[in-house]
Amino acid sequence: MLAIRARRLFDGQELHHDRVVVIENGRIAAVSGDAPATVDLGDVTLLPGLIDCHVHLAFDASPDAVAGLEAPGLIDRMRAAARQHLAAGVTTVRDLGDRDYLALRLELGLDGPEILSAGPPITTPKGHCWFLGGEAAGEQEVREAVRERARRGAHVIKMMVTGGEMTPGTHSHQLQYGPAELKAAADEAHAHGLPITGHAHCAEGVASVLEAGFDSIEHCSFFTEESVDVDYGLIARLAASDVVVSVTAGIVPGSMQPPPRVLSRLPGIMETIRALYAAGVDFVIGTDAGIGPPKPHGLLPYGAEMLVQSGYAPIDVLRAITSVAARTCRIEERKGVVAPGFDADLLAVEGDPLGDMSALRRPVAVYRMGERVRLS
Repeated sequence: MLAIRARRLFDGQELHHDRVVVIENGRIAAVSGDAPATVDLGDVTLLPGLIDCHVHLAFDASPDAVAGLEAPGLIDRMRAAARQHLAAGVTTVRDLGDRDYLALRLELGLDGPEILSAGPPITTPKGHCWFLGGEAAGEQEVREAVRERARRGAHVIKMMVTGGEMTPGTHSHQLQYGPAELKAAADEAHAHGLPITGHAHCAEGVASVLEAGFDSIEHCSFFTEESVDVDYGLIARLAASDVVVSVTAGIVPGSMQPPPRVLSRLPGIMETIRALYAAGVDFVIGTDAGIGPPKPHGLLPYGAEMLVQSGYAPIDVLRAITSVAARTCRIEERKGVVAPGFDADLLAVEGDPLGDMSALRRPVAVYRMGERVRLS
């Protein structure tokens, strides 16, 4: 049995003071204000382990992350990437695009975060990220692609609804799939008890995902051919729906700048991020870790800080990367909250992130199923 005392506890919903979290057999047995402690972490805030809802463990965050897929030792690099997330206090990641279903076969146990994998994202022939192996055209092929992922044990279905910036020949402002194919994918995913999320950069893509019955949307960035055009009416529809937007947030300061086409759109992207929050859209954070130098693995704390700097309330951001993320990933019965019966995935940080979100970048201790993680 382990009993951890912290000056502050954010339990996934609210902040409490001077709490002891009792851990037994890898799970939280009790949360108390007066229980004796076996470990006193002092002036820290204890939180649920963080959840990054969009990573790519197969990408190495190099200037040419796609080329890195071809080098020997890919599965070992994916394991190292996963450990980078854990060292940053991210105890669960949702991998939304790998090759050969490798993210399902890392076998890290407590030596890494829990990995929720989509396998290769479903995309059109030569569509965005086609090189990961998920090409499917037409309703029947799309349905079979979903069935294959369900058979292999995927935790979520990822579909490339629009093109993307890292795949030549595709375009972020253009649709890849029509309404029938999108609805077929959503219906098939739900028939297998799986959530489905859609990569969608343009307004038409966002609207198509919403109409097809997807559970969440990645990016939601309102790209046009050369700029960003925020659709406030569509954002209002999102706010009135049950769809969760996975906001792409987080860039490590001092790293290489994003590609020019993304860099020129950053003011519009930030306007979109602010508009989503102002409208009350349900959100989580998906960093897109791995796709390039500004996106190294383990950067979720930077994403949280970015949203606070954009006007988001710190407590809403903390909920988004803990309890709301757990619900979005359908693991809310065991992750994202510090309460009896939940997995003892915990993060302790210096100070109070509600007053200074950069505290998330200063982990004091990380626990995975009650086992303390070596941070260096």
